[in-house]
Amino acid sequence: MSTPPFAWCSARNTLLALSLLAAGGCSQRPPASACGPVAYQISDPAEPANRAVFAFNRSVDDYLLAPIARGYSALPDFARQGVHNFAANFAEPKVFVNDVLQGNGERAMTSLTRFIFNTTLGVAGLVDVSGKMGLARHTSDFGQTFAVWHIADGPIVELPLLGSHNLRDAGGTLLGMALDPFGDNSDTVDTLGNVATAGEVVDSRAEALPITDRLRTQPDYYQAVRDFTAQQRADRVAEGKAGAPGTWPTSCPGAHADE
Repeated sequence: MSTPPFAWCSARNTLLALSLLAAGGCSQRPPASACGPVAYQISDPAEPANRAVFAFNRSVDDYLLAPIARGYSALPDFARQGVHNFAANFAEPKVFVNDVLQGNGERAMTSLTRFIFNTTLGVAGLVDVSGKMGLARHTSDFGQTFAVWHIADGPIVELPLLGSHNLRDAGGTLLGMALDPFGDNSDTVDTLGNVATAGEVVDSRAEALPITDRLRTQPDYYQAVRDFTAQQRADRVAEGKAGAPGTWPTSCPGAHADE
């Protein structure tokens, strides 16, 4: 499988690819709702090829990402929280773009307000000032946006370094990598972006460690990761289609806002 040139045009995008191996596959937490998970279907006609790519991705994770993440987990809580906050704040503009594309003005305003407050009052996002003010973080991405636009899931695609996706989410992931809301006009912003992306790589993988450790105990690790990812994406799509901030779905109040 050839990799789109734009996905590898900078060190920042390379780091982002590594982070998505962990974050896109198994770092998202399910909604905290009593309504239960959303039903989903899996189509995996290219399973043999997907398993081969998965074996490569697992080697990268076993020998690079996971060991670094375990060391990072030993850092003091305040240090890890600062990394998490900084990386999340740098991602807010893309969340805002997807909120707008989903026609969700309230969530878009929350994302924009969080970015402004946390960047200015939160020392470039190191402190989640907005969260302390009651503006909970949420996530939106292009795969979710495409689903809100009623684009079908499509078959499972295991991408090198990017992990398990359905075809719709794979397209959304590549588009998200290509989009740079900050532009390419500032070396300082590019440097901060590289730092934020590197932080996201390690922080997301560390957050996912308990999940992947549990999934590894299953008889078929590939199937366990694939199915877990599909469930998380189905839940995320339901949240996006619900429209209300932090609500999944409309009939299940109290679902998550911060993932």
